Amino acid sequence: MVFTLTGMSKSFLETLSDRIVVFDGAMGTNLHAQDLSVDDYGGPQFEGCPEHLLISTPEAVERVHAGFLEVGCDVVETDSFGSTSIVLAEYQIAHLAYELNVKAAQLAKRVAADFATKEKPRWVAGSMGPTTKLPTLGHISFLDMKASYREQARGLLDGGADLLIVETCQDILQTKAALAAIFEEFESSKRRVPVIAQVTIEAFGTMLMGTEIGAALTALEPFPIDVIGMNCATGPQQMADNVRYLCQNWSRAVSVIPNAGIPENVGGHAVFKETPASLAKELQHFARDLGVNIVGGCCGTTPAARGREFFDLHSAALSPGHIVSDRRRTRQRKRLKENARPAQRRRLGRLGLARARTGARRRARP
Repeated sequence: MVFTLTGMSKSFLETLSDRIVVFDGAMGTNLHAQDLSVDDYGGPQFEGCPEHLLISTPEAVERVHAGFLEVGCDVVETDSFGSTSIVLAEYQIAHLAYELNVKAAQLAKRVAADFATKEKPRWVAGSMGPTTKLPTLGHISFLDMKASYREQARGLLDGGADLLIVETCQDILQTKAALAAIFEEFESSKRRVPVIAQVTIEAFGTMLMGTEIGAALTALEPFPIDVIGMNCATGPQQMADNVRYLCQNWSRAVSVIPNAGIPENVGGHAVFKETPASLAKELQHFARDLGVNIVGGCCGTTPAARGREFFDLHSAALSPGHIVSDRRRTRQRKRLKENARPAQRRRLGRLGLARARTGARRRARP
């Protein structure tokens, strides 16, 4: 399968070879900061479903995209993290999956176009989250998950996404299902955009299902992805060893999109302790010393003051949100953990990783 990249997709990969590319920050954090009402979400049925805002209150999503573009971010991710039929079925709107993905990409493209110039293009990444099911534990079949991801990929591509990003996966089969779906869609539609695959490594050192970074890389290497990386779960310091491994063992681009630290529960709120300066310092280290090509922010990151230097390599900015967290992303990860808990305890025992649970508690991860 050989398809030639053109236009914005080609320019994205070319830019990666020239400089660091900066992604935006947390969609959920910045939607929550707008103090949206139940009516804004479209009624009680859709409260907590940010994807439905694309129908009920699209201007809220526009404000998030514009906020990150204003401070210089190169790439904004679509409001489609949970827009698979698998997740949307929990809100009785699985039938809207394709439509919502198209809308998410079209809206982001429209906002990005307002900021793009010949000297500084802006790109839209179609966000594809982990769903709320773990195929390794039999919550869903691999084929059913792949079918849901393929519908999402088709919608994002039809809406004009310049690239696709599979993110926050805690089960390597989630990642493989998404990638299989994407490349099947490429083959069927005779089109191709860059693909980023990111896994989530917990504070105890593996993915939720026990996969360590080396095994994850080995599992994903057969796919012709353009960028591999990590996002969510922890702050940049906890990612350092795994980021170094990826940079040393992967021949193409590497991305790192951490949380603004490990969240702490303060008065019932998730508080992120990283400051703009500390986050920038760590990401600068990843880029300069390890060779990371893409940086950005996950849970707890918001646009910094206009004009702040993100770091010397590229003028853009993300700052930690000290009070609010990306509640939707955190909630999906929590649900996956709750679903996995009984079987995962047995798996950790078989792998000799039971000590990881103690370590995770010691780090006060909520």
